[in-house]
Amino acid sequence: MLNDFTSELSVSSPGRINLIGEHTDYNNGFVLPTAIDRKIYFEFRKNNYSNKCRIYSETFKTYTEFDPQDLSKSEASWKNYIFGVVDEIQKRGKTIDGFDCIIKSELPIGAGISSSAALECGLATGLNELFSLGLEPLELVKLSQSAENNFVGSNCGIMDQYASVMSKKGHLILLDCKSLKAEFIPADFKNCKILLLNTNVEHNLAEGEYNTRRRECEEAVKIIQKSYPEVHSLRDVNFEILEKTKHELPEKNYQRSFYVLKENERVIKATEAIKSGNIEVFGKLMYQSHEGLQHHYEVSCAELDFLVDHSRNKEFIYGSRMMGGGFGGCTINIIEENEISGYVQEVSKAYKEKFNIELDAITVVPSEGTIVEEKK
Repeated sequence: MLNDFTSELSVSSPGRINLIGEHTDYNNGFVLPTAIDRKIYFEFRKNNYSNKCRIYSETFKTYTEFDPQDLSKSEASWKNYIFGVVDEIQKRGKTIDGFDCIIKSELPIGAGISSSAALECGLATGLNELFSLGLEPLELVKLSQSAENNFVGSNCGIMDQYASVMSKKGHLILLDCKSLKAEFIPADFKNCKILLLNTNVEHNLAEGEYNTRRRECEEAVKIIQKSYPEVHSLRDVNFEILEKTKHELPEKNYQRSFYVLKENERVIKATEAIKSGNIEVFGKLMYQSHEGLQHHYEVSCAELDFLVDHSRNKEFIYGSRMMGGGFGGCTINIIEENEISGYVQEVSKAYKEKFNIELDAITVVPSEGTIVEEKK
């Protein structure tokens, strides 16, 4: 274990929310995420070893020790995020000596607020600073994504890592996942707050079906390419092309593609709505997003659908939808601040009666990305 720990460097790395634009990032589409004021905290120091790295999670009381030159996949999934980051840094020709790290997390696992990206990005940022590696923020974003793709084996897009590193306090990010061009938009929800309702379920389908959805989209692109060789991702497809090739696409592939095209449209419309202060329109687009995820992309579940449906026709709730990969995790809700307490009590009771599961409620605020603070 790590006794008598004197930290040289502190890092905080946030979770993220995504207001709208789900499963569009790996299709080179548009997303509207931001970091939140719930974080993972890291304390780093160099040690006197050249080939020994030691990490302890205060939150989960777990410890790992490894040689950065001898990395292999672990059965403990949390270790693979760490090993993946170290591996990707070294692939870029950077040298890491021995280090110690203590981690403390405020982020619930499996809630859809991307604790994995926060872990990757916080570790990558800390090592970059500790060993003066000279990696720019966008490179830290990309290597953290690569760690999850290559070492963990989850074919995620770039949204989570981008939001975790690049977010600005009080803003949303309209991110074009094809060009990585970003526009920072003030998160002005008037008298409303962002409420997350955690189902506290994570169905076994989640990770496998995530990769399956990505594959289904890629299969659709390959079929469409035969008639339209200029198409390289669903971002290059419009509704005219999709309808002209519909007869060639298996029904599932068509439904996935239809959802992605509609969701990209919704992100742009939602961005315009928040810029003009029209929360009502923004909220309607959130409900439409959920319906697309439920019926066309088929990544929702009974618990998520129940929470979204329960919010409908409440005058003080403007929008609700599932957030994250699906099959569990959170719903994200735009709700008038003075109604939060009463609504949480009401929906928690209804949810418990329906599923015999306790509901967790978290109010979050758009926050800054990963921060480094050197010790003095």
